[in-house]
Amino acid sequence: MPFVVQAHTDDHSISVTTATAKEAFAKALEWHVSGQFTRVCIRDDIKTYSLDAFSLAMALLEIAKTLGATAELNGQGK
Repeated sequence: MPFVVQAHTDDHSISVTTATAKEAFAKALEWHVSGQFTRVCIRDDIKTYSLDAFSLAMALLEIAKTLGATAELNGQGK
């Protein structure tokens, strides 16, 4: 699923499309840390995320994957 990273500078909007969530987060963080852009956000097909919300969503997904893998290793995945 493609992700769109969008930000603003002065009166202009800038955006880039990335193939993965990891790439989108890296680009958004790069733009945010540079201080040259405001209102940095990440969009997927359904929702627009702030950097905070996107990092939380990514962390929760990783936790769910880890718990699922642990359950499968312990024979509880079926």
